Amino acid sequence: MSIKTATLNGVATIEIARPEKKNALTVAMYQAMTDALRAATADAAVRAVLITGQPGVFTSGNDIEDFMKRAPGQGSEAMDSPVFQFMRALLDCDKPVVAAVTGAAIGIGTTMLLHCDFVYVSDEARLAMPFVSLGLVPEFASSLLVPQLMGHRRAAEKLLLGDPFTPEQAVDCGIANAVLPAGEVVNHARRVAERFNGLPPGAVRESKQLLRAPQRELMLTIIATEGAIFARRLRSPEATEAFQAFFQKRKPDFSKF
Repeated sequence: MSIKTATLNGVATIEIARPEKKNALTVAMYQAMTDALRAATADAAVRAVLITGQPGVFTSGNDIEDFMKRAPGQGSEAMDSPVFQFMRALLDCDKPVVAAVTGAAIGIGTTMLLHCDFVYVSDEARLAMPFVSLGLVPEFASSLLVPQLMGHRRAAEKLLLGDPFTPEQAVDCGIANAVLPAGEVVNHARRVAERFNGLPPGAVRESKQLLRAPQRELMLTIIATEGAIFARRLRSPEATEAFQAFFQKRKPDFSKF
């Protein structure tokens, strides 16, 4: 399955554990994370959720081979796919979500951070959203949230050119709270999550809802709009060329488009 879950001292941990594939996410892994988030939301004993990866890698994004075999359908069918169910489960989680970014965070590895309440990045981390280079478009409301955080021009660098950014830049633009040494990031994130054991859970839940409420419906609309375009572009000649080049370990040729 490659997703490990455990609940200890009020914290439900979701650990992406597929280091041999750089923690690339399969459809089954999305489903496991969705189930874990829903279980944490329903469990009164859980006061916070911690999402983490493996030393040196948070997640490299979608497992392209698995993703192409089980690509989301088009129209409303796309929103029923495991990846979009995961997005909805993270949006619906009313407990604080803390992310410990242990290394590379690519694609949805970065965009999921936009929906976490606390994000701590290791000094080895590298973040990137290279959707366009794969013939795709931004997802998980990143086309809305990244420009809000960075401004249009810096967002264009990250979303149109796919430029990676450093842990320090993630903090500077508001995606992350702090940069920590690689060996300390998970323990620090866990300590933050455990602080909610000493706070009134109802007040925490309702305060989180208030923080998210102004944009919640807009984010759902944007996610659906992005998702429809993303699903269509998965079947485009540009994406086909990008994925073939990936598997053939060559540079893609977009000159014919």
